[in-house]
Amino acid sequence: MEKKEVWYIVLPLLLVLPLLGLSNQVFGFFKEESYICLNLIIQVLIIVFTMAIAIQSWLVFSHLLSNQTLYIGNLFFIIALFEFVNLVIAQNPMAETLYLEIWLDLIMRLCLSIGFLFIILKPKKRLTMNDRNYTYRSSLLFVLLSLFLVYFSSKYFSLEEQLLLKANAIVHLFSAVLQGVTIVILSKKGKLPKRVMWLISAAFYLIISDVFFAFIKDLKSIWGFSALIYQFLAFYFFLKAIYYTTVARPYQQLLKTKRDLEHSQQELHFQAYHDDITKLPNEHLLLKTLKEDLHDNSRQKAIIAIEIDRLAGIRSSIGISYSNTMMKLVAERIQAILPPHYFATKLREGQFIIYINHVRTREELLQFCLNLKSAMEKPLQVQLFPLNGNLNIGIAMHEEDCSGEELLMHAQLAMREARQIPQRFLFYKPYMSNGLADRLLIEQELHKALANEEFYLDFQPQVNLKTGKIESVEALVRWRHPTRGFVSPELFIPIAEESGLIIPLGKWILETACFQANAWKEQGLPPMKVAVNLSLGQLFQQDLVQMVQEILQGTNLEPKYLQLEITESMTMNIDQMTQLLHELKAIGIQIAVDDFGTGYSSLSYLKDFPIDCLKIDRAFVRNIQHNPNDEALVSMILSMAKHLRLKVVAEGIEEVEQLAFLIDGDCDYIQGYLFSKPISAEQISNTFNELHNRARDILTEFKYEEDYVI
Repeated sequence: MEKKEVWYIVLPLLLVLPLLGLSNQVFGFFKEESYICLNLIIQVLIIVFTMAIAIQSWLVFSHLLSNQTLYIGNLFFIIALFEFVNLVIAQNPMAETLYLEIWLDLIMRLCLSIGFLFIILKPKKRLTMNDRNYTYRSSLLFVLLSLFLVYFSSKYFSLEEQLLLKANAIVHLFSAVLQGVTIVILSKKGKLPKRVMWLISAAFYLIISDVFFAFIKDLKSIWGFSALIYQFLAFYFFLKAIYYTTVARPYQQLLKTKRDLEHSQQELHFQAYHDDITKLPNEHLLLKTLKEDLHDNSRQKAIIAIEIDRLAGIRSSIGISYSNTMMKLVAERIQAILPPHYFATKLREGQFIIYINHVRTREELLQFCLNLKSAMEKPLQVQLFPLNGNLNIGIAMHEEDCSGEELLMHAQLAMREARQIPQRFLFYKPYMSNGLADRLLIEQELHKALANEEFYLDFQPQVNLKTGKIESVEALVRWRHPTRGFVSPELFIPIAEESGLIIPLGKWILETACFQANAWKEQGLPPMKVAVNLSLGQLFQQDLVQMVQEILQGTNLEPKYLQLEITESMTMNIDQMTQLLHELKAIGIQIAVDDFGTGYSSLSYLKDFPIDCLKIDRAFVRNIQHNPNDEALVSMILSMAKHLRLKVVAEGIEEVEQLAFLIDGDCDYIQGYLFSKPISAEQISNTFNELHNRARDILTEFKYEEDYVI
C-alpha cells in the first residue's frame, strides 16, 4: 500500500483526539439547524455509497461469479434501502419518528456487523446468475418484512424511549465488538493486500461510529454528526475495497498482462532473430539484412565466414555446455575487434558470419582476418580446459546477380577450403563450388542412413605368419545407399567426421563388430580378435571408456578379443592420449597404431603409450619390391617393433613377393587381397576352413609347412 493511502486511513483517526478535547468549541461554530443540514448531506452520501457498492457488486458478479461479491452487494443493498427509508422518515416528523429511526438503525447495525463477519468467514465458491436474482429478491423481501414488523410494533408494542435508547446503545456496542472480531480475523491472513487493508479500515471506522452512537444522547449534535462522518468514512472504505477488487485490481492485472505480452513479444522477436548462446543476430536476421542491402550496388559488399577448427570433436570431448561457453568466449573476442560497420552474426552450425556493407579494399578484409587470428592466439579458458580457438576463415565478395544465400554459401565454401592450408583463410573462387551440392546431399543422407540400417560391416582376415591361422579380422564399415548403391568410405567417412555423425556411427560399428565376434565363437569357430578403427571424434568423447565397457558387457565379448586402432596423427596430444589409452588398456583390450609411418608425430609416444601392435600402411608395402626406400623403411619398422616387443601387421599384401619379404623380416601378421578381400560375416562363417586352406597353400610355397599347425 502506498504512503498516501496510509494517510487516508490514519488521518481521520487522528481527528478523534481534538474532537474529544474541543467538542464544545467545535460545536459552537454551528447552530443546531446547521447540524441537521450536514446530517442530511452525510446521509445522502451514505445512501449513494451503499447503493454504489450494491450496483457495483451486481454488475461485476456476472464476470466473477463469486459468492463473497454477491453477498457484499446484497448486504449493502439492504443498508441502502434502510438508509433511504430512514432519510424519508426523518423528513416527516411524527410522534413515532424517533422510535422508527432507532429500530431501523438497530437492524442496520446488526445486519452490517453480522453480515460482514459472515462474509469473511464464508468459504469462497462460484455461483450462477440465478443465484444473483434470488439473493437480491430475498434482500428486498427482507427489507419490506422488517419495515412491516417495525411499523407494526410501533403501533401495538411500543417501548419506552429510555429503554429503547439503552437497547440502541447495547446494539451499537455489540456491533463494535463484532467489528473487532472481524479485524482480528482479517489480520490473521498474514501479508495484508490492499483489499484487506481497506476492509480493516472500514471496520475501525464502524467501531468509532458505533461507540459514538452508543454514548450520545442527541443525534443533532457534534457527536451525532461525527458518528455519521465515521460511518460515512467506513462505507467509503468499503466502496474502495469493492472497487479495488472488482475494477482497479482486474484493470491493473490487465495492464500487467498487456505489459507482459508486449515484453514477451519483444523477447520472442529477439529470440527469433538472435542466437540463444552468444546473443548475436542469427541467420534469419542476416538473410533479412542481406535481402534489404544487396540490391544497392553503389558499394562493394562482402561476407566473412568463420568456424572453430574441429568443433565437433571439441564438443564431443568437453560436452555441449562447455562448448557453448567456448562459443560465447569466441563471440566476445570477435566483437572486441569488430569495426563499427561490420555486422557479426552466429549460425546454428557453430559458425560466425560477418557481413560488411562497405568494403573499401581487399587488404582491409585481410587485415581484419589477421587481427582476428591474433585475437584468438591466447587459449580460451573454459572451466579447467584451456582450449585453442583455431579458426578457419572464408571470404566472399559480392558479385552482381548474386543472392544473399549464394553469397553466404560462397563464404562457407571458402572457409571449408581454408581447412587445408596453413594460413587458414581464403577468398572464394568459383572452382570451390564443384561437387558442393552432392557433398551436402550426402551429409543429409548420412543422417538417415544409420536409422534406415543402410550401413553394414565387412571383415578382412589377418593371418598369423607364425601359426598360419586366421586369429583376427579387421572390421570395415560399408554403406549401401538405396539409390546410389555402394558409397566409398573415402567419401562418406570425412563428411561424417566433419558433421559429428562419426560419433553415433562409430558406436554402431564397435557394437556390431563385438557382437559378431561373439557370434562366431558361439557358432563353434575358433576365437578371433576383431580390430575396430577409432576416429578422432570418438577419442574426444568423455564417456569413451565407459561406452567400450558397456558394449563389451552387452555383447558378452571378452576384452582380449577386441583391438582398437588409432592413427599416428592422433598421437600428437601425448598427455591426453596417454591417460585415455591406459584407461582402455586397463579394461583388457589391445591397442594398435594404424597407418604407421604416414604421420608426422614424434616416435617418443611408442615408449609412453600402452601399444600392442603396429600396422604398416599399404603405401609402403605396395612398392616394396621395386622401391629401395620403402624396403628400408619396412625393414626398419620390423626391427624397431621387434626390439620394443610389439606385434606388426602388414596391410595391403597382394603379391607373393611382398609376402616373401615380410616373412624374411619376421613380420607377425599379414592382411590383404593375397589371402582374402574384405568379406561379410556370413562368408567368414561359411568359408572359414577354405580360408585356412588357402593360407596354408600360399605359405607352403615358402617351405614353412613344418612350422604350421592348422
